[in-house]
Amino acid sequence: MTMTDTLVAFDDVLASYDPALGLEVHVELNTASKMFCGCPTEFGAEPNTQVCPTCLGLPGAMPVVNVKAVESAIRIGLALNCEIAQWCRFARKNYFYPDMPKNFQTSQYDEPICFEGFMDVEVDGETFRVEIERAHMEEDTGKSLHVGGATGRIHGADHSLVDYNRAGIPLIEIVTKPILGAGAKAPDVARAYVAQLRDLIVALGVSDARMDQGSIRADVNLSLSPKGSGVLGTRTETKNVNSLRSVERAVRHEMSRHAAVLDRGTKILQETRHWHEDTGVTTSGREKSDAEDYRYFPEPDLVPVAPSRAWVDELRETLPENPTARRARLQAEWGFSDLDMRDTVGAGALDVIEQTIAAGTPPQAARKWWLGELARRANEDGIEVTALAVTAADVARVQALVDDGTLNDKLARQVFDGLLAGEGSPDEIVAGRGLAIVSDDGALSTAVDNAIAANPDVAAKIRDGKVAAAGALIGAVMKEMSGQADAGRVRELVLEKLQ
Repeated sequence: MTMTDTLVAFDDVLASYDPALGLEVHVELNTASKMFCGCPTEFGAEPNTQVCPTCLGLPGAMPVVNVKAVESAIRIGLALNCEIAQWCRFARKNYFYPDMPKNFQTSQYDEPICFEGFMDVEVDGETFRVEIERAHMEEDTGKSLHVGGATGRIHGADHSLVDYNRAGIPLIEIVTKPILGAGAKAPDVARAYVAQLRDLIVALGVSDARMDQGSIRADVNLSLSPKGSGVLGTRTETKNVNSLRSVERAVRHEMSRHAAVLDRGTKILQETRHWHEDTGVTTSGREKSDAEDYRYFPEPDLVPVAPSRAWVDELRETLPENPTARRARLQAEWGFSDLDMRDTVGAGALDVIEQTIAAGTPPQAARKWWLGELARRANEDGIEVTALAVTAADVARVQALVDDGTLNDKLARQVFDGLLAGEGSPDEIVAGRGLAIVSDDGALSTAVDNAIAANPDVAAKIRDGKVAAAGALIGAVMKEMSGQADAGRVRELVLEKLQ
C-alpha cells in the first residue's frame, strides 16, 4: 500500500475485524558503561568516540556482562510482576545491518531473565490486563545517518554515515503477549500501556526514558482477524515509534491500512513498517524474519547468568511504590479532581508538588504556583517546570509569607521574579525589594484619605450605604502603594471613615 491509498474508516474497521496488539518496548538503561565493555554511555558525544574493540566486534575482544544492567533487568521484571529466571544465558542473533559492527546482536532468545508478568492499565474506566511474555537483556545497535535526502531515510540519500557510540549500550526489551479484546480502545490501550511503562521505568531509576532521545522506543505489532473468528491474523511491526501520541496514531493507521488490504482480498505481508510522524502513515520497511531465520545460538564468550534468590529478594525490597497506585493515593490525599491530577502529571510536576506539600504548603496552593505562575514562565523559556531555578522549599516559603500576611499573590509573583534572577532566598528578596505588605495604620490612613479626596463621587455612594463601591477606593490605595497595602485593613479604614 502506498502513502496515497485510501484507508478504511476506523468505525468500519471495527464492524468487520477484531484487532490484536503486541508491543515491544526497548528501554536503554542508564548504566555508566556499556553492556559488555567499559565504554561510557553519555548521550550526544562526538560520533565514534565511545567505542572500543569489544563493542566494535574486533577479533579477539572478549565481552564481560555489566552487573548493574543485570540488576536493572531484575528490578524491571519484578516491577512487572514477572518470574525471575534462576539461570539464563545470552545468545547471538544473526542478521546483517549496517549499524551492527559484529553482524550479530548479543541478546537473549529462549532463556530470558524475566518472563510471565503483567501490567494492568485503565482506559476510560475499563481495566485491561497486558500480559508480559518476557523482558530480556540485549545490546543496542549503532546509529545510521543518511545524508543528502529530503526525509533523512536511506531512500534518496547521497551517502550514509554510521555512529557506533550507541552500539553495545544495555537494553531491556519488554515484549507483551497479544492484547485481545480492546476493540475500539486498541489505540488508547497501546498508548496507556507505553505511558504507564515509561512512568514505571522512571520511578525505578533505571533509565531517563526519554522517547525524544530514543532511550525508550516502542515497536507496535498489529494484526486484524475477521470479527468473532478468534484466529490471529498476519501481523506487521511498526518500528521505533518515539512518542505516546505516535503509538496511538500508528495503531489507528495500521488498523485502517490492514482493513483496506484485506477488503481487497489481498494478504497482509509480514514486514516491518516505518512510521512517518509528519504525515501520520506507515511505509514498508523490510520483510520480517521469523525467529529461526535469525540463526540464534548460545553466546560462547559469556557465562550464564544465575541470580541468587537472596539477591532477587534484596532487589525486590528496593522497588518504589507503583506509580499508578501512588498517583491514586496522592490524588485522594490532596483532594485533586481527575483533571487536576491529569494536568499535574502531564506537566511533570507531581514530585515537586509533593515536595512542596511536604514542606507545609496546602495542596491547592502548591498546585496553583507550580501549574500556574511557574509553568507559564517555564513555557516562555521552553523548558520543563522542574528546570526552573525555583525549589519546592522556595515555593513553600513564599506561600508561608502569603499565609502570614507578609505578601499577597501579586507581591509573591515579584518574589518569583527575584528567585529566577538569582537574588537570594524569598526572605532576602522581600527585604531587598521592599515587598512586604504595609499594615501600619498611619501610612494606610493617609493613602485612604488621598483616595477619598480624589474620588468624592465614590465616597458619596459609600456614605449612602453602597458598600460595594469601596472596591474602587481600595484599588486606588493599592495602586498608590504599589500593591503593598493590606487590602483587608484598607477596607476597614475606608468604611470607618465614611460610615
